[in-house]
Parts: sequence; structure tokens; C-alpha cells
Amino acid sequence: MAVDAAFLRILQTQAEGEGRECVVGALITDAAGRVFVQKRSATRRLFPGCWDIADGHLEPGETLEQALVREIREETGWELARVLDVVDVFDWEMVEDGRTLRKRDFEFLVEVAGDLERPRLQESKVTEYRWISAEDLDILKENRSDPDIAVYNLVKQALTLKGDRR
Repeated sequence: MAVDAAFLRILQTQAEGEGRECVVGALITDAAGRVFVQKRSATRRLFPGCWDIADGHLEPGETLEQALVREIREETGWELARVLDVVDVFDWEMVEDGRTLRKRDFEFLVEVAGDLERPRLQESKVTEYRWISAEDLDILKENRSDPDIAVYNLVKQALTLKGDRR
């Protein structure tokens, strides 16, 4: 059963009620059960040269679902077809201009519509893409330090969830 908009509104309302800015991540799956990842360019400020998923912060007035639609479209050219499941939710903080920003990350297992063999990548931000299966997971540790394997863990969880749904 897919995640519905009412449930997403509840998640967002809870996060905002706790003073957290929302961030969404899309673990995009294909018919073969693989997960889409893209490699950040070496010029990116955060995680240069690292594998990542389509993700980003909500813009003012945006819902979680609207942010997922926008981020997927901006980063891949594909359209969100449906949200299958919640892979993970976690809180984190960062300091910017002397202020502590409190975030809540929502990571979703999703299906998309479009030509999955030809994503429209943001060339200034991404250098390549791959479809990852369980056998390919270790590549996600490339250019990451040992404790920083969040993307590895998220993709591993998504692959397990997708396998359970088959």
C-alpha cells in the first residue's frame, strides 16, 4: 500500500511543531528492484565526489509530497508516480551563520515515471548515475569516511523494503 498525502501531512506537521525544517529524500526504484543514485561533482561544498540520492529542503509553503515531486523532477527529469514507503526519518542539526538549524530528514521509497535509462541530470552538480542492487552497495562508501555511510545504509534499507514488497 502506498503512503497517502494525509500521512505525509501528519509527518510534516509533527516536524514543524517541534521546530524542525523538513528535508526529503527519494530512494527511486526500478522494476528490477534497484535504487537510483547519482555522484555529486567534485566542486560541491558538501560531500564532493560522493554518491547520493535525489533530495533537498522544502521551499516555503511546500508540502513533503510537493518537495519530492520538485526534487525528483529537478534532479532526474522524472515524475513522481507514487510514494511506496517511509525508509527512514531522522533528526540532525547544523550551524549556519552562528545559528543552529534543526532539521528532520524524511527518506521515501518511491516509483517514478519517465525514461529510466535517460535521467536528465543537473550537470553542474552531478557527474554520473547508477542503478544499485545489493551486490553494488559498497560503491556507495566511495569518498566517504567510515562513520559517514548514511547513503549506503539508506539504499540498503530501501533494497530490503523493495524486496519485501515483491
